[in-house]
Amino acid sequence: MSKKSEKPVEGKEPESNWKDVIYNPRTGEFFGRTGRNWGIILLFYLVFYGFLAAMFVFTMWVMLQMLNDETPKYQDRVASPGLVIRPHSLNIVFNRSESLEYGQYVQHLESFLHQYNDSEQAKNDLCMAGQYSEQDEEPLKKVCQFKRSLLHHCSGMEDTTFGYAKGQPCFIVKMNRVIGLKPPGDPYINCTSKSEKPLQMQYFPHEGTIDRMYFPYYGKKTHKGYVQPLVAVKLLLKKEDYNSELIVECKVEGSNLKNNDERDKFLGRVTFRVLVTE
Repeated sequence: MSKKSEKPVEGKEPESNWKDVIYNPRTGEFFGRTGRNWGIILLFYLVFYGFLAAMFVFTMWVMLQMLNDETPKYQDRVASPGLVIRPHSLNIVFNRSESLEYGQYVQHLESFLHQYNDSEQAKNDLCMAGQYSEQDEEPLKKVCQFKRSLLHHCSGMEDTTFGYAKGQPCFIVKMNRVIGLKPPGDPYINCTSKSEKPLQMQYFPHEGTIDRMYFPYYGKKTHKGYVQPLVAVKLLLKKEDYNSELIVECKVEGSNLKNNDERDKFLGRVTFRVLVTE
């Protein structure tokens, strides 16, 4: 008995295979969608993301219009400045007989004070002591002189080692810049020993004063060449002070500037350690 030849049933579509998932030649679909459908989807996302990009650019443009390259446009208050010391270390440790140990501190101080050289400061203006240098309407702000020689024994001019070779090191205290700050009163730097041993110190300028003529500060771009006033403090250590860790705290006093905020230990004050050996 012979097999009958199988014939395809009329009207029945041929079975699809896995290739039709990618491209179906009978319907013209690519990944299940026609070219027209894909075009509509691409057009939608192009318009959608184009709108998001335009909105982002517009928002940034509006924000930039509210900023000022020279000074902040909106300020609720002028914050109290922080205090920092030079050399830039909160742990000053050295042997006074070893120049290699204190050489890094001397080099740092020398580099920092270069901008305060008398020859550099001669280019700046002589300002009226005890008065604010207000220049709100002046397009070009003048810079008041602060000559390195005002630091006397801590200037590095009389003693190129800043007292480190003698075991009586100098360090420099300065306030951070705050635009528009005009500290009332007569601010000055006062340093005390937090250790059991009392310490004798010498201040330059005299009594650690910070003259009001260096305020206000108008910003980096507007107030080009501005230099902060400095206070140098020389530790008059004795032989019995060597080989013991000394804790020194410096604060800005004589004004309403904050110097006792427990949330910010550098606001108006700075604490550091000194250990001199021989």
